[in-house]
Amino acid sequence: MPTLRLSAGEIEYSDTGGDGPVLVLLHGVTMDAGVWDDVVAALGPGYRCIAPTLPLGSHQRPMERAELVTHRGVAAMVGELLEALDLQQVTLVLNDWGGAQLLLADGPNERIAGAALVACEAFDNFPPGRPGRAIATAARVPGMLWLSLQLHRTGWFRRAPGAWGWMSKRPIPDAVMDRWFAPARLDPAVRRDLRTFALSTPSPSELATLAEGLRSFERPVLVVWATEDKLMPRTHGPRLAELFPRGRLVEVDDSYTLVPVDQPELLAAELARFVTAEVGAGR
Repeated sequence: MPTLRLSAGEIEYSDTGGDGPVLVLLHGVTMDAGVWDDVVAALGPGYRCIAPTLPLGSHQRPMERAELVTHRGVAAMVGELLEALDLQQVTLVLNDWGGAQLLLADGPNERIAGAALVACEAFDNFPPGRPGRAIATAARVPGMLWLSLQLHRTGWFRRAPGAWGWMSKRPIPDAVMDRWFAPARLDPAVRRDLRTFALSTPSPSELATLAEGLRSFERPVLVVWATEDKLMPRTHGPRLAELFPRGRLVEVDDSYTLVPVDQPELLAAELARFVTAEVGAGR
């Protein structure tokens, strides 16, 4: 997997290459770019899909500047990636982690032609639901984050309601979850990065400012929300779509938060239509 040096350190990313429309696919906490594998496969060679593994706990390379691993700092890393790879007319796709909305709210970014917000943090739901709050709480107590990560090794925790069982309706293979959870569990420096990020949750006033700032993003936005999601309130989907001048909502059945895992082909089809008919039309 290629690597890219950013201000905070070196990250890995996948890139399918090609001359098709560019999608940059972003994941959530304690998972890596592989969460998008089935969506990328369904999109096929007509699209260039770039999926970085962000320093959110499943990264193999600890950051050299841990102080930059905050919600705003990781959003800035995404902006750096767009510049470093000289990407143009990008469709930014978020799932679970919603912090990259900061890039949309901070003002015009000529590299971003559109965005898809797929069952992600929004409004006051930072961190999302009981699992997100559990990580944030564990990060505040010495030794508690390490203990919490030990639980991630057990099968019951991986499918338990209120824990990872609420992330996806379809079981994620143990080999994938082993890969996701091992870095923060085994490497204190990766765990430090995760702790720094977990302690950086924006304040209520910052979140209110973020939501209001999204109104200024005038490019096409697709909001994809799972009707059975237990972590992202269903009302947030319509609210997000209404915030954007060119927002559109699609609701997905038979899925929890990880729509790329539960409904990859449906999501790929929606992304393809959006990129072709809405983002492409604005070029």
